[in-house]
Amino acid sequence: MSPPSRNQLTELIGQIATIIVGKQAQIEDCVACMLAGGHLLIEDVPGVGKTTLAHAIAVSLGLRFSRTQFTADLMPVGPDRRQRLRARARKRSFSTPARCSRTCCSPTRSIAPGRRRRARLLEAMEEHQVTVEGETRALPAPFFVIATQNPTDQIGTYPLPESQLDRFLMCITLGYPDKKSERELLAGADRREAIGRLRAVMTPAELIAAQRAVQAVHASDALLDYLQALIQATRSGAWFVEGLSPRAGIAVLRAARARALLGGRDYVAPDDIQYVLPQTIAHRLVPVAGAGRGRREQVRAMVEAVPLP
Repeated sequence: MSPPSRNQLTELIGQIATIIVGKQAQIEDCVACMLAGGHLLIEDVPGVGKTTLAHAIAVSLGLRFSRTQFTADLMPVGPDRRQRLRARARKRSFSTPARCSRTCCSPTRSIAPGRRRRARLLEAMEEHQVTVEGETRALPAPFFVIATQNPTDQIGTYPLPESQLDRFLMCITLGYPDKKSERELLAGADRREAIGRLRAVMTPAELIAAQRAVQAVHASDALLDYLQALIQATRSGAWFVEGLSPRAGIAVLRAARARALLGGRDYVAPDDIQYVLPQTIAHRLVPVAGAGRGRREQVRAMVEAVPLP
């Protein structure tokens, strides 16, 4: 199947923007993350539309939306084991389905400590499979996780471990709407009702074709030299406590290729790298002591210090 056209991608972004108004740049980041085949973390205060955005993306891509809530009062055995225990308590048998449905998942408001639960989520995100009671089943394609989380300084929210943060291709924030957009929200229909009227702009097969097209976007040797220079800068000790891993560098390139495809180009430009860098690496890095900047601001300062090829 041929990948979707640029007009189709524009229509996809435009439809989502009817639900999450005034956040064009963030919606484009979300679509680029999906095209790159990555998982997305949305971290922001309650009530700004994090889960609504995840639901709108799922419907617009023709995917099944399945939500799992992770809170501090969950049993440490994890959601799949809980389902078994409840079934046994009702004296009914339970077995895994023969095949999982295509899923867009919005799993977290907060993730409480629990190694087994984290391991299961990591397995789904990294290996695209789940293991229940020793039985392993592959997740269908396309599959991705959209995790929504409140700021870690709020009560009931626990910081994600570095190993899990590294599995998210992008981390974005939505922020409060501007005055015009907020007025549209106040005067308009309920967002959940509006989602019910959305149609699938792309099919799952077309999304897979688009993801393959992203992989074919050209990255020149000079572009890779520039990316390597940025990666080395993160490891220099001048900007961050620890630098980027090779996996993180590959993630940046995937996101930049997706950004180029959204722009209608078959090659990656330095601007693509610079644009996606804060969203793809800030959540993986900790600024050095005394930096006086937040993570994203530190990334932008580093980018300004690294010369273009």
